[in-house]
Amino acid sequence: MANVHQYKVKDANGNDIDLSQYRGKVLLVVNTASQCGFTPQYKELEQLHQKYKDKGLVILAFPCNQFGGQEPGSDNEIQQFCELNYGVSFPVMAKLAVNGPEASPLFEYLKDSARGLMKTRAIKWNFTKFLVNKDGDVVKRYAPRTKPASIAQSIEDLL
Repeated sequence: MANVHQYKVKDANGNDIDLSQYRGKVLLVVNTASQCGFTPQYKELEQLHQKYKDKGLVILAFPCNQFGGQEPGSDNEIQQFCELNYGVSFPVMAKLAVNGPEASPLFEYLKDSARGLMKTRAIKWNFTKFLVNKDGDVVKRYAPRTKPASIAQSIEDLL
């Protein structure tokens, strides 16, 4: 049966990352941007990471420039921005597309597994979040406005 663990993505250095390495971990997959009104969510994401990383949470950020051109930088620039401005220590992957013909296969799967408001498939903006259980199944999709801290109980329930 299909799940998140069957996908490969690129890290910020262009290396292939096999998501099967996260079997047994709870994942929070987020499409991000450095110049968005929701960018301060990086701080709360890092707080979740620090609180739950030793219990089995992995946050995976995927920069995306499809919404208002709010992620124009290179992968290296994005890494520096996240580290310097928000102290991000969870993986920030290579920039990718989440919608359209160039959309990442991972995000195609996520969108099929958890629809948005009014059952829409497309991701509407930066900082859409997908919570994935230890078996690689998508449990829930959260809107960009949903603050990461408000997801803590759902994360704990899965850990």
